[in-house]
Amino acid sequence: MEQVTERAKIGFQDVRDVVLERIQNRVWSQGDLLPTEQELAEEFGCARATVNRALRELADRGIIDRKRKSGTRVAVSPVKQAKLEIVLTRQLVEDRNANYRYALVERKEETAPGWLASQLDLPMGATVLHLRAMHYADNQPFQYEDRWINIAAVPKVVDADFTTVGPNEWLLGEVPFSNAELTFAAVPADDELSDYLACAKATPLFQMERTTWFRSQPVTFVRMSFHPGYQMRSQY
Repeated sequence: MEQVTERAKIGFQDVRDVVLERIQNRVWSQGDLLPTEQELAEEFGCARATVNRALRELADRGIIDRKRKSGTRVAVSPVKQAKLEIVLTRQLVEDRNANYRYALVERKEETAPGWLASQLDLPMGATVLHLRAMHYADNQPFQYEDRWINIAAVPKVVDADFTTVGPNEWLLGEVPFSNAELTFAAVPADDELSDYLACAKATPLFQMERTTWFRSQPVTFVRMSFHPGYQMRSQY
């Protein structure tokens, strides 16, 4: 096994990349026990905390298994995790070399319906801002957006102008979020979706639901339905 002889300042990324390379090159095969953190720290000439962070990142990616008292092993069936970015619809359209256009369909303050209050754990009678909007690519329907925003979490949304700027753009600029939950589904176009997305009723559509929170407080729930044939790609 090659030794790390460079004694310049070693970062956790350096340790992570070397460990990953050794796993990929089968220096350590599936199920093999890795050296201890202390042994790796001595080899790399770095702090044990640096090694710990590197191994934690590899464990989060499903490449290694870490168990207290039994050590760290190369995962037998590595789990690869895909990452999805929350991208502005404007960017999705422009990345396709198309002209983007946005239109607000409806805006109203209302009491959160029961299903939404239950899903977001909102108190009874909570008020939300309900927005419906369309996004176009070269004047062709691209995405229909149906969104609810928790006014208690974002009070300034009451005075926000969504006639020219979409709610997603506004929220990303005004409110941070700490975590999100995504759901993907194929749904048949109902009367409303077939009308807005210019397709026949029952046409299969790609639909994504996203809920975001900031410090455990729900911020928004949105249901986005895309034009027929839309595909989402990710890398890992």
